[in-house]
Amino acid sequence: MLPLRTETILKSIVGRYIINAVPVPSQSIIHDYGLGVSSATIRNEMARLEQDGYIIRPHTSAGSVPSDRGYRYYVEALENIELPLNQQHQIEHTFHQVETRLEEWLSLTATLLAHLANNTAVVFIPRPANCQFKHIEVVNLQDNTALLVLVLHGARVRQQLVTFEQTILQPELTAISIKLNAAYAGLTAQQISDSEAELTDTERHLTDCVLGIMQTEDEEGRDEPYIDGLHFTLDQPEFAGGRQMLPLVELVEQRNRLKIILPRQLPPYGVQVVIGKENEAESIRNYSVVLSRYGLPDEAVGTIAIIGPTRMHYARSIAAIDYLAWLLSRLIARLYGKEAPDQRDHSEN
Repeated sequence: MLPLRTETILKSIVGRYIINAVPVPSQSIIHDYGLGVSSATIRNEMARLEQDGYIIRPHTSAGSVPSDRGYRYYVEALENIELPLNQQHQIEHTFHQVETRLEEWLSLTATLLAHLANNTAVVFIPRPANCQFKHIEVVNLQDNTALLVLVLHGARVRQQLVTFEQTILQPELTAISIKLNAAYAGLTAQQISDSEAELTDTERHLTDCVLGIMQTEDEEGRDEPYIDGLHFTLDQPEFAGGRQMLPLVELVEQRNRLKIILPRQLPPYGVQVVIGKENEAESIRNYSVVLSRYGLPDEAVGTIAIIGPTRMHYARSIAAIDYLAWLLSRLIARLYGKEAPDQRDHSEN
């Protein structure tokens, strides 16, 4: 911990730089806080902060800019971070206006996050470790062709045309659906494959189709995340020269690579902030990422994130991520008919 006066000066530098994006001179700090000390004392404190790696001065006579370490100290010192109640109520009301579909919720989350944080928002689709069978319907289309509709846990619906060697009428297809639903409810692809249920040739054929769909779902990177707000990030002063924006633009264009923003160790609940060089991927070490998991740990878990320059508004971003992760978890719990986990009292920076 820094001494109180030193901490106050550092918070002033970080806060002013976040708002104005220009190096902060000592005169501004005196004006902000009226610390009752001389400008020489302020300059000495700033020199100590620079020596300890909390701030950087681009030029000897210039003002100060926070370093990654300075931002980290600032974030760790934030307290009582919540969206205002009126914003929470507006957001919840907005969710009630859209269809009860996971895709609609995730798209809306990306849009709301981007506007709240004024930066790029990324919403990764919730997935179980292995997808689980929930329900199938097999609908006759022609004499030997049917539509297989497979519902997986997490409100994912997949469809596939199936052909048979002989004509199969709808009553038989309905009976097969009932049997397979009873046999496979809640099972993963591996568990279905290992099951010893006695099957007819038609039932085995439909089971193989189900397994093929589920195994494809289990492959890494199949679902592209929802993204919004790139224009907000690129409008920041840091990106005026163009070069610093390229890594983020490339990531957004190749959405399947966006998982590199996720730390290897991410707690099941609470907000995590990764600042600059703390990022594991070298290509995003000029950015900060604020993120949290959401969903049901034993059923389906996703991640929501905000990406922006290290000079992002951390308090606003943390509050937005925290609330929307909590709200999404409640909505997904409702899809599963389960009680939502209490995850808002476990924030970690």
